[in-house]
Amino acid sequence: MGKSFRWYRKKVEKIEEAASPLNIVTYRKLVWIKFKTHRLALMGAVILILLVLFSFVGPLFTSVSYEDMDFGSIFSPPFTEGHFLGTDELGHDVLVRLMYGGRVSLFVGFVSALLTTIIGTAIGLFSGYYGSILDRLLMRFVDIMLSIPTLPILLTLTLVFGSGISGIILVLTVFGWMGVARLVRGLTLTIRESEYVVSAKAVGVRNLSVLFKHVLPNVLPVIIVSATLNVSYSILTESSLSYLGLGIQPPMPSWGNMLQKSMNYILGTAMGVTPWWLTFFPGMMIFFAVLNVNFLGDGLRDALDPKFTSHT
Repeated sequence: MGKSFRWYRKKVEKIEEAASPLNIVTYRKLVWIKFKTHRLALMGAVILILLVLFSFVGPLFTSVSYEDMDFGSIFSPPFTEGHFLGTDELGHDVLVRLMYGGRVSLFVGFVSALLTTIIGTAIGLFSGYYGSILDRLLMRFVDIMLSIPTLPILLTLTLVFGSGISGIILVLTVFGWMGVARLVRGLTLTIRESEYVVSAKAVGVRNLSVLFKHVLPNVLPVIIVSATLNVSYSILTESSLSYLGLGIQPPMPSWGNMLQKSMNYILGTAMGVTPWWLTFFPGMMIFFAVLNVNFLGDGLRDALDPKFTSHT
């Protein structure tokens, strides 16, 4: 009797374990399982977190400001006492300026990507869902925006709106939303014909409710991936504008304007040395930020979209 009870209890425990909600593979759990097997994406996420901590938390642990100058240590190489990554032509500490420059470059990248994603998603949703004249008008406007040569207009708008952080974000937002809009619009055109959307409309659900409760959740994975790519685009564009002297202006550092300033010295010698570190470190920060954002985006694409599989 005791043996058969124990056998029965074990069977019940196995059935309960199999039926436990903890063992049900939900969509979120499946996404996480796929994402954590993508080694490059995990590496990208970790390095991005480290870059954010370095840029936004790092300055809290130093009493040195990005404006402080040490005229006794001009063009000091890396590993100089008191200046781990060296100094520039005015004695600014390169490590500290990289921290503050990261604040600017990453903030511009993330905020610009957020704004372009919101605007592009809204236009794409309304254009694809309502169709007809609204769709044609919005898509023709997108075509016009895409046909404009970007760099000259970016330079012009930067001169008009200023080269501060808000001006750069505005310029990047104005010319960054069209790709998201076209992508979301194409997906919305397909989803609006699906059975669950047609059924919701048939029972009298309002268009806005259908749009935000049924259509948006189904395009959200693609929007998330697109947003990560917009971050890298914004960081590169800000760096390019700063490199051309039309981005963030000194004394406020950004990785782009640090790179631009270094070009005045890297091709020659300054005080008997070639200050390679002034170019190398800002360039590496831009490189690592953009590369790892792309790794993260690739991993999110593989995890969120069932049509893709990871090859890492």
